[in-house]
Amino acid sequence: MICQQILDFALRSSCSIATAESCTAGMISAALTDLPGSSAVFDRGFVTYSNAAKMQMLGVLPATLEAHGAVSEQVAREMAEGALRHSAAQIAVSVTGIAGPGGSEFKPEGRVCFGLARRGQPCVTETVEFGARGRAQVRLATRDHALQLILRALQALP
Repeated sequence: MICQQILDFALRSSCSIATAESCTAGMISAALTDLPGSSAVFDRGFVTYSNAAKMQMLGVLPATLEAHGAVSEQVAREMAEGALRHSAAQIAVSVTGIAGPGGSEFKPEGRVCFGLARRGQPCVTETVEFGARGRAQVRLATRDHALQLILRALQALP
């Protein structure tokens, strides 16, 4: 399973992980901590479902939220960077999206923005359009994609 691979790579590289989750509300953290021994590499998870929580817990700027909205790569970047700042982790992943139902013409259901921050490196962001496959499926796909991002970041470490 991917979580075991993440745990193994993180242990080998003495790297700890933090999460900043909005639309998944802790699903990534839960997946990582389902394994025994995860406390050696999982530092903490931030569930920041509301904009207020994003600002208070992670330092997302009100101006960023106002200019781009919560579902944006700009907010995903600030969430991931904030998770690093407020933790002892070396890698942080963030997710913010529209799980559904609903959305709009400009921000459709299934759009999720991801951030991956690593100490000493620029934060990387991306947007994935999972489509209107239903709330539960969008959340699961988001969790799985975030876990892949963490694994790839760990595999790239020296």
